[in-house]
Amino acid sequence: MPLSNPHLPTARSRWLGLAALTLPVILTSMDITILHIAIPTITHELAPTAGQTLWILDSYGFLLAGLLIVMGNIGDRIGRRKLLMIGATVFGAASALAAFSPTPELLIAARALMGVGGATLMPSTLSLIRNMFEDPVERTKAIGVWTASLSGGIALGPIVGGLLLEVFWWGSVFLINVPIIAILLMATPRLVPEYRSTASRRLDFISVVLSFAAILPIVWAIKSAAEELSMTPASWLALVAGAVAGAVFLLRQRKLTLPLVDLNLFANPRFSGAILGAGLAMFSLVGVMLYKAQYLQLVAGLSPLAAALAMLPIMVAVGAMAVLSSALVQRFGYAVVFGAGAVVAAGGMFAFSRVSEDGGLPLAITAAAFIGAGIAPMMTLAADVVVGSAPTHRSGAASALSETSSELGAALGIAVLGSIGTAMYRRRVTELLPQDVPGEAADVIASSLGAATSVAEQLPRETAEHLGGIAREAFVHGLGTATVVGACVLALAAIACPVLIHMGRPSGELQSENTAPS
Repeated sequence: MPLSNPHLPTARSRWLGLAALTLPVILTSMDITILHIAIPTITHELAPTAGQTLWILDSYGFLLAGLLIVMGNIGDRIGRRKLLMIGATVFGAASALAAFSPTPELLIAARALMGVGGATLMPSTLSLIRNMFEDPVERTKAIGVWTASLSGGIALGPIVGGLLLEVFWWGSVFLINVPIIAILLMATPRLVPEYRSTASRRLDFISVVLSFAAILPIVWAIKSAAEELSMTPASWLALVAGAVAGAVFLLRQRKLTLPLVDLNLFANPRFSGAILGAGLAMFSLVGVMLYKAQYLQLVAGLSPLAAALAMLPIMVAVGAMAVLSSALVQRFGYAVVFGAGAVVAAGGMFAFSRVSEDGGLPLAITAAAFIGAGIAPMMTLAADVVVGSAPTHRSGAASALSETSSELGAALGIAVLGSIGTAMYRRRVTELLPQDVPGEAADVIASSLGAATSVAEQLPRETAEHLGGIAREAFVHGLGTATVVGACVLALAAIACPVLIHMGRPSGELQSENTAPS
């Protein structure tokens, strides 16, 4: 037998176990976006440099993306529940450290440690669901709940952040994780059975190093290029180094009996389409969430609490459609539902691109809800196809591939859409600013809408209103351009991914071919 599973769960215990597994999913996904609301307060309190602010935001996702594949494989070997418990402990301790960090440097380190813990949690939860729910219909429903937790956590981050900042200090956005982790550590041993691969062998250390050498430089290059609005020599060097390491990594995987990445899975277009779809969905969702958080506070003028409440519709839409996806699949099939979701999300993105600086709040909220309603079935079905396509003893590694695709998609979404929006913002500000504005002040205003707002607050009222209006108009112009690009990406996903999913073999067929351990 490829899997060690001494205690098969009953139907009741499966769903109780699923409820426990949603906790780490919500926490890790929420931490991707919770700082969108909290970073202005943290910047005021800790006074980090511009580079430190970037790393406070990015160190979590940076380590998360780099470690997912490795941690998924470790879970297959030592036990997925065991890895989940270890990761939860690390994540909880790092959250407490972040909450009470007195300096930017310590906060960056704590966020990086949270990324290490988060990388153990995400593939563990998805692979455990794959093992607990062997019936395809039940599994699709369970993964719908998992996806609702994932996408809902991303949407919930700014909401929770706004509510906490209204009452407590900035550290509360991290400290909220600790009691939830405590509940998880108590509930998981009682509700979730252990699974591990009996075919496991020693983890290939060279492959681990190569995976780091491939993913981390590429992610760094993307983020660096976004910050500088151009590819610097260092960015190009990192990109090339990552690509070379990635090529060597793939060549090595073909020679290993039990590789970190089973390249045979990609021979099935169904699996490849799901991986591509997960990445493109997260590319668009995280990119638009970043813009919406800024739009609500800096353009519409809402407080953190009001902005949090304005994000509730997208969370409701994501949760509802993720749960409904299983019923829609039974009637229309994977390819149709996936394509329809991409079309709905693309339509929402196009609508969001039309918001204005005055009176655009209703359209922003409605459009974001449609984006969430379309993205949710894409994420649900992508995860379902991925975990269903892998043999059970490799489901941790396959789940990690899905999560890596999502995390890299999120990093690309923030970097690419963020850089497009920033470039358009700067160009528009340069066109609209009066010639008599001093050069230093003009540079600050052109750097970002947040910086422009801070400068405007220190000027006479009439001047402040004029410059603030220019900055808001420029931001909306950049938002519109970036979200149109995101909509085009979703339109591409609506065509390519359903074709691949339709061409590929059903999950059950692939599963039957791969039940024997490598």
